[in-house]
Amino acid sequence: MEAVNRQSFRDKMKSYQKHPGSFLLLLLVLLAAVFTVSVLVFLVGYILIHGIPYLKPSLFAWEYTSENVSMLPAMINTLFITVLALAISIPFGVGAAIYLVEYAKKGNKLVGVIRVTAETLSGIPSIIYGLFGMLFFVTALKWGYSMLAGAMTLAIMVLPVIMRTTEEALLCVPDSFREGSFGLGAGKLRTIFRIVLPSAVPGILSGIILAIGRIVGETAALIYTAGTVAGAAGFFDSGRTLAIHMYSLSREGMHTHEAYATAVVLLVVVLIINGASSLIAKKFEAPRK
Repeated sequence: MEAVNRQSFRDKMKSYQKHPGSFLLLLLVLLAAVFTVSVLVFLVGYILIHGIPYLKPSLFAWEYTSENVSMLPAMINTLFITVLALAISIPFGVGAAIYLVEYAKKGNKLVGVIRVTAETLSGIPSIIYGLFGMLFFVTALKWGYSMLAGAMTLAIMVLPVIMRTTEEALLCVPDSFREGSFGLGAGKLRTIFRIVLPSAVPGILSGIILAIGRIVGETAALIYTAGTVAGAAGFFDSGRTLAIHMYSLSREGMHTHEAYATAVVLLVVVLIINGASSLIAKKFEAPRK
């Protein structure tokens, strides 16, 4: 085995000697990979080193006070607004993608316009969504600074991401799956929900993971819609998420250490969500293999 590996390495080196450009590209790719990993490790390590020493039980108290600046209400609000925003955006995003892939005619100009619009909306700064949410949900609909206004704003913000990733996942499903289902007598709707969607679940979950990451880490859009009140909130109550809680503590300058501790918890929450989503995606992939 070692002899085979050595021979393979020698063949690669001879190939690089004949094509110096390939060797240069290999070095550039390796350098980019090392740089990316190094930055990631530095950021995570910096947060953990500065945050873990200040994690203490008082930060997980039920009530927020000026002494303990508890993050538990913010954690509850983060979970609440994430579930609410996904409950609104996922049905619309997946439904729109199903229409674009399964029902819209190929070459339809409307489909092209929708795709360009979705990609454009994905690149709009979040503060623009926040201003829209404040003008429409908070002021025009008179919801005030509330979790519902924040969730609706976030749902609109992540809708293009979910729609485009779902569309790409559906396009990756081979047409033979659909043809086989039709050949067995299944209808269009049954084929979509029994054959196409289960096959596209891993790709759809990737979009949902991206959406969750953007929701959990969002601040600008929520400051203008959900507010910054430190306490567990209901649908029409103002409340702060973990990201806003961390921003508020760091801005005040009196609880910088607690802000680092909040960053650690936020990092752990995102890792848990991504890990759980990856496990679910693997379970859906297993039967196909």
